Amino acid sequence: MAGEVVGHAADAAAHGVDLIPVVALLGAAVIGVPLFKRMGLGSVLGYLAAGLLLGPSGIGLISDPESVLTTAELGVVMFLFIIGLEMEPSKLWALRKQIFGLGVIQVLTCGALLTGVGVLLGFAPVVAFIFGMGFVLTSTAIVMQILGERGELATDSGQRMVSILLLEDLAIVPLLAVVAILAPTSGEDAGLVARLVGIGAPIGAVVLLIFLGQRIMNPFFALLASSKLREVMTAAALLVVLGAALLFQASGLSMAMGAFLAGVLLSTSAFRHQLEADVEPFRGILLGLFFLAVGMSLDLTIVAGSWQIIAISVVAYMLVKAGAIYVIARLLKSKHAEALERAVLMGQGGEFAFVLYTTAVAAGIIDAPTNAIFTATVIVSMVLTPFFIIGLRLVLPRDLVQSMDGVEEVSELSAKVLIIGFGRFGQIASQPLLAMRHSVSIIDNDTEMIRAAAQIGFKVYYGDGTRLDILRAAGAGTADVILICTDRREQTTRIAEMLRDEFPLVRVMARAFDRSHAIELIRAGVEFQQREAFESALVLGGEAIRMLGASDEEAAEVVEGVRDRDRQRFDRQLAGEDWRNLGQLLISNAQDQAHESGVNVAEDEAENAVEKSTHPEQPA
Repeated sequence: MAGEVVGHAADAAAHGVDLIPVVALLGAAVIGVPLFKRMGLGSVLGYLAAGLLLGPSGIGLISDPESVLTTAELGVVMFLFIIGLEMEPSKLWALRKQIFGLGVIQVLTCGALLTGVGVLLGFAPVVAFIFGMGFVLTSTAIVMQILGERGELATDSGQRMVSILLLEDLAIVPLLAVVAILAPTSGEDAGLVARLVGIGAPIGAVVLLIFLGQRIMNPFFALLASSKLREVMTAAALLVVLGAALLFQASGLSMAMGAFLAGVLLSTSAFRHQLEADVEPFRGILLGLFFLAVGMSLDLTIVAGSWQIIAISVVAYMLVKAGAIYVIARLLKSKHAEALERAVLMGQGGEFAFVLYTTAVAAGIIDAPTNAIFTATVIVSMVLTPFFIIGLRLVLPRDLVQSMDGVEEVSELSAKVLIIGFGRFGQIASQPLLAMRHSVSIIDNDTEMIRAAAQIGFKVYYGDGTRLDILRAAGAGTADVILICTDRREQTTRIAEMLRDEFPLVRVMARAFDRSHAIELIRAGVEFQQREAFESALVLGGEAIRMLGASDEEAAEVVEGVRDRDRQRFDRQLAGEDWRNLGQLLISNAQDQAHESGVNVAEDEAENAVEKSTHPEQPA
């Protein structure tokens, strides 16, 4: 009996899945990446080094990195889907000048310069064009990963880089079409029907995906959500991402752009945060696998055999591309530090270059050895980028680079009160809670402030409150009350919406910028909001009338009257009434004061004065 069991086990092992490469990949990532990150070299370099060790140029445990790379490209696809979820159509429209202005300028300028470099290196003009345009396409995966780790995706500088990356990802489509045109022909022209199909298929894919995103996806997810089965929602999220990628791939477009467009279409959905949470684990694993595969693909034999041309190409292409990016950024009024950072981050080639070069080989424009040199050049540039970023920290002033020295990242907090943002507003708001000895967790993404807070006895953890994984690690799911004290309007609203969608039972309080933002926050599920300047201005006005002779009782009554009228106006605005129709709640005392001073003020003139003295769209 025992012999039969052993026999079955041996047979299963012989015909089952080979787990050795899988375990090796996971082990390399689990050990190598934290080690490299602790040394300050970054997670991307850790993945690349682990891949190089396991690939043909290392111990040779994985002999076919191409197959791994093909699967791992889904990590880039899912990454762009998550970026799309954060890019509402209105936000994307607001970035149109950066995408189609700055992006086009950078792609065309760098493409022309790098083509010229290729010609100087001795390549034929057509081959130099393919080489140069492939190198223009920056690695979306590396740049997005680095910006995400540093919490800079939502900054103005980060948004400009994201815009350029989107344009470069779009550029792969016309570049593939150019390769098809440049391909040597056998004398037989393609038929009219084939040409029409080649043009119509991409357009049809975009129109179909837009239709599905606007008409089908939301009801589809609402139906699945009613089943209350988390695994079904996860499967549906993967279906949307991979289905959109497959649709675009089948029509000759980029898989990543299909996933990005699907994300944009779902960015206004009530399920977007759930989708992000479902896709995030797969994105992280597959993106790590992508970097591992890139490291495996670096063939040291080819590098050794053609080291001179590869070394010259890497240096020339990275210097010319980075220089052009820096000059363009400075001409368009970017500061020196921002321009230098963009040049270093985007000076490398990227994963779409592999697609372009492979297509050029299939079309007969370049041969296999040339493709190997081009691919090695791109991979070496990707490997060098993390080192250049480390060097950038030494060049830039310290106040422009956030140091993590003495700062602890958020992990498994469980206090009953969570404060997000510990600037001047959050510091004051925390005082009553600490005085009553409530357990409080505090997170912020400003490392200088965190170190300053530590010097006066506050424990503040580093974390970006706009990320769902950070909110979970900070204990948002178990907190009784969450205070959003961030100083950026869009950031505060986004956190409030995420808390409403993912943690509906927690009570949320927030700092509001003005009246319209306060209304926006209440509609986002916030139970209590406080306009940042309202109470302090009211106290100042109250003290002013005391100095002018009012008794404490009179001053308190007047201040409470102002507060009550403001509350009435706010409630009626929240119900949908136009704030311009509520002037009587604001100016009644002002008219009396004007009459007592001997000035006749008509009601319509008073209302006009009020409008001019307040926010152009909303009063404070």
